Order: sequence, then structure tokens, then C-alpha cells
Amino acid sequence: MSGEIRIIPVRGIPEIRPGDDLAALTAAALQAGGLELADGDVVVVAQKAFSKAGGHLVKLAEVTPSALASSFAELYAKDARQVEVVLREARRIVRMERGVLIVETRHGLVCANAGVDASNIEGEGAVSLLPPEPDADCEKLRSALSAAAGGVRLAVVMSDTFGRPWREGQTNIAIGVAGMDPMRSYVGQVDPYGYELRVTSLCAADELAAAAELVMGKTDAVPVAIVRGYPFTNGDQGARAIVRPPERDLFR
Repeated sequence: MSGEIRIIPVRGIPEIRPGDDLAALTAAALQAGGLELADGDVVVVAQKAFSKAGGHLVKLAEVTPSALASSFAELYAKDARQVEVVLREARRIVRMERGVLIVETRHGLVCANAGVDASNIEGEGAVSLLPPEPDADCEKLRSALSAAAGGVRLAVVMSDTFGRPWREGQTNIAIGVAGMDPMRSYVGQVDPYGYELRVTSLCAADELAAAAELVMGKTDAVPVAIVRGYPFTNGDQGARAIVRPPERDLFR
């Protein structure tokens, strides 16, 4: 491991709109801020930036709620149209009570409201959806940023805010990954006391996403951060490797 890891916010990225070139906006902000991408950097980008640029937005005025969405919304004073969007994005409803809607998305992510979110969107009456192919979006951005920086070795992580069972508060996790192995396995290594580790495998991509959020914030308009000094291993598994398969999930 490196002795030091730096987390650098990339400021100056303007409001992102559908059709924007996220790589070009990031490169311009880097140049304006006197920053350069270095070999081995991990670029962490907020999911909302990808969703906006990709046009993954829904106008609530165009949504007709189902009976299920309407009844749940009426019971808990929710917007029935937004509840309907959540239900449409869900592959499976995990829990639907006390005003909380926990679902499994098409990506296999279990989260509140299927990632449907009305925050940080210009204008009123619209919500954003999770990108349908987060890993592919990360790879596209990674390739473009690497080329613009002279071919440096990069990884890209798409981060989003998730709650956690049994713990208060939220943290950022990786829902898309490109250019790196999202896991860091210690299986087979020996600890300082001679004990062989058998199951320890840390999700490095989640840790990088959480660390980057400390400089990105939720209201600071900083959708991109650079993590410098983390010795990642090249990999193309993507964030799909993080999702635990049903046969190994004790909570299903």
C-alpha cells in the first residue's frame, strides 16, 4: 500500500445537461484549475453527473401513477408519480412500508427508491434515474480522459449515496467501475501474528467512492474528484462483481 493517498476535488464543472460531453467538461475543469491527471489516478464521478449527461431523466408531468403507487403515496403523503417511477425501475420490491420503498434495481442493487432522485436537478418536476449501464459509462469516460491526458493509466468509479442496514446515515458506494479490480483480496496472506486470512476481501471501489465524497459533498457542486496514490490492480470486472449473487445472499 502507498504511504499517502490524496483526494483532490475537481471544481468548476458547470451544470450538466442532457447530451453534454462529460469527459470534455471534466478535462476543461482540470485545465482551468491547473490540474493534470497522473498515471494511476482514480477518477470518482457522481452518478447524477452521468445520469444528467446521458439524459436519464423523467418529467413527472408525463407519468401516470398506477393504483399501487397511488395507494402507497396517499398513505404516506408521497408524490404518486415519483412512486410510480420507482416501481417501474424496480426488478423486485424488497420492503414497502412506513413510507420507505426498498427495491432491487435491474443492476442488482438493493436501495431506497431504486436510485430515483429529485435532488440536484435544474428546474422542477423532474427526477433522475440510475444509468442503465454504469460500467460501460465508466469505461467510456475512462478511455476519453486517458486519451486526453496522453494515455495515462486511469480507473473510473461511479459513486452514489446508499443507506446501510442496521446503521444510521448514508455513505457513497461504487455502482460503476472501469479500469480496476473493484475488490482487494487478502485471502491467503498472513497477518502479523501468523494467522492465514481465509475470507477477507475488501471492496476497494466502495472505499474509494466513500473517501471521495468527503471532498465532493452534496451541495458543493463538485461532481468529480481524483483519488491519487491508491495502488489499484487493473481489471475489467466492473461493479457487477460487487453484487452478491442470490445463492450466496443470506438475507433473501
